[in-house]
Amino acid sequence: MSELTLTVMRLGFLAVLWLFVIVAVQVIRSDLFGTRVTQRAARRAESQRPQQRQQPSRQQGGRRGSGGGRGRNVPSKLVVTEGSLTGTTVALQGQTITLGRAHDSTIVLDDDYASSRHARIYPDRDGQWIVEDLGSTNGTYLERNRLTTPTPIQPGAPIRIGKTVIELRK
Repeated sequence: MSELTLTVMRLGFLAVLWLFVIVAVQVIRSDLFGTRVTQRAARRAESQRPQQRQQPSRQQGGRRGSGGGRGRNVPSKLVVTEGSLTGTTVALQGQTITLGRAHDSTIVLDDDYASSRHARIYPDRDGQWIVEDLGSTNGTYLERNRLTTPTPIQPGAPIRIGKTVIELRK
């Protein structure tokens, strides 16, 4: 081989080696210090808090006029009761709520035991809320039972994902 070919191969190998080192350092940094995803979740939670204060009064007013006993037992919010996001509240408006480490989740969990797409909570046709584990590694627990199938949630029943506990409340 010529000297030029050998030098180009050495420089190419050196570039690939440095690229590997840079990627490895970024992965280690994100594992140690977390990602910016948590900051986005905090901003999203702060921006939703003023809306949530106004929405329950509207929802309660709408329930009074609807009649029937079912409206009293329908939860109106999802509250994080334990974990790094304690106190975070999400208004239940009939949409699916996703939980996990992924930045596009409704509630972004900064928890070592949470998967990127860990679980989802959604309403069924009867207005009952259902929790479903999305194939997570460490599981989703409703009260003390590990979920294997989509399961209805009663208001106040704790849902545990790693160190995070959430509840549906009225």
